[in-house]
Amino acid sequence: MPKMGESISEATIISWLKNVGDFVEAEETLLEVATDKVDSDVPSPVSGVITEIRFQKDDVVEVGTVLALIDESQKSKVISQKSENSSIENKSVSPNAVEVPQPKTDNRKLTTNPNAFISPLIISIAQKENLSIEELQTIPGSGTDGRLQKSDVFNYLKNRKYPLKSIPQPTTHNLQSTTFPKPKINFVEGKDRIVEMDRMRKMIADHMVYSKQTSPHVTSYIEVDVTNLVNWRNENKEKFQEKHNEKLTFTPVFVQAVAKAIVDFPMINVSVDEKNIIVHNDVNIGMATALPSGNLIVPVVKNANEKDLVALAKDVNSLAEASRNNKLKPEQIQGSTFTISNVGTFGSLMGTPIINQPEVAILALGIIKKRPEVITTEKGDEIAIRSMMYLSLSFDHRVVDGFLGGSFLRKVGDYLEQFDSNTTI
Repeated sequence: MPKMGESISEATIISWLKNVGDFVEAEETLLEVATDKVDSDVPSPVSGVITEIRFQKDDVVEVGTVLALIDESQKSKVISQKSENSSIENKSVSPNAVEVPQPKTDNRKLTTNPNAFISPLIISIAQKENLSIEELQTIPGSGTDGRLQKSDVFNYLKNRKYPLKSIPQPTTHNLQSTTFPKPKINFVEGKDRIVEMDRMRKMIADHMVYSKQTSPHVTSYIEVDVTNLVNWRNENKEKFQEKHNEKLTFTPVFVQAVAKAIVDFPMINVSVDEKNIIVHNDVNIGMATALPSGNLIVPVVKNANEKDLVALAKDVNSLAEASRNNKLKPEQIQGSTFTISNVGTFGSLMGTPIINQPEVAILALGIIKKRPEVITTEKGDEIAIRSMMYLSLSFDHRVVDGFLGGSFLRKVGDYLEQFDSNTTI
C-alpha cells in the first residue's frame, strides 16, 4: 500500500482490476483504494504475473503493507497458456451448452425466532445494512445452537429481495426494550424504485449519524449587514481577475473572517478525546462542497490564519476546481479544525449544519439578500437598502457553551460587517 499523504496511515480497497494469474504491465492500474472520500488508483510497480492477492474488497490496509505478489519471470508462460486455453474454450463451448441461472425468489415461508441471540457485531452490521431486528430473526444461523454468524448475514444480503412481504409485522413482544421498531416502508412494485447508496453516500450517512449521536448540537443565529463587502467585491472582482488570474468570490472573505475569529477564540478550534480537550494550533478551515454527483466533500484550506486574501482566493479556487473534477488528493481533505458551509449558494436563507467530526463547531452562511433596513446615521434613523445575510453556528455543547458559541459567532459577523472597503488587491 503506497503512501498517499502526510497524514494518511491506511486506505480501504475498493476493487481489484486484476485477478490472480493475470498479467499486468508496469504502471498499469492494479487496484482502486479509498482514503476518506477520495478514490485513488494504485499502479503496478513492475510487469509480471499476479501470483497472490492478500487483501480483498473493503479491507482496510495500513500504508507499507504488501498487497499482492507479482512474479516477473512467468509472464511469457502464462500469456501463452492463456492463449491456448482461450482457443480450446472457443472450440469446445457452444452457446447451447451455457446454463443460464434462474433468478432467486423470496417466495419461501419465512419464520422468526424471537429468542435468537443477536451479538453486538451482528446488530452493528444490521444498522449499516438497514436490517430490522425482525428481519434478522428470520435468517437461519450456522453457528453453535443455530447462533447467527456474520457470514450468515452477508450471505442473506447477497440474495435479499426487497421488500420481504412474508416477514411478520413488528410486535412489541418481539423487540428488545431499548429497540424502536423500524417503520414500515411503503414500496409499490412497478412504480417505486430502489437506488443503492454508493460508497461515498454510505460514508456521509454514517458520519452524519455518528456526529448527531456523539455531539449534543446547539445552533445560534445572527444577522449581519454585508453591504460594504458586497460593494467592495462588485468594484474589484474584475481587477482581481486581471491582476491575479483568479476569481474573487465571497468564500475567501468568509474563510478569512472565520480564521480571524478563531484566533480571538481558540477554544472553538478544538476536538474532544473522551475527557480531554485537544486545542489545535493550526487553523485549517474545511469548506463543505457539493460534488456533481450530489455527494458532499470537505476540502481544507490549511493555515488559513497565516494567509492574505489573495492566497486564500487561490486556495479556495484550486480546491473547488479539484472537487468539481474529482481530482482532490487525500491530504487535501484531511486535518480540518473548523468547517464552513455556504448554504446560500443554493438559495437557502439559513441552515442548521451538522458538525464535521472530530470538530466542535460548524458555520453556515445563508444567501445575501437586499432589503430595506433601519440604519442609524448622523441625521438619525433612516431606511436604506442593505445587503443582509444570516449566519448560523452549530456547536458541541459538551465543550462549547452559549457564551463561547455566541461570542465567536458575533465576532465573525463583526469582521464581515466591518470589512475594510479600502482593502488592496
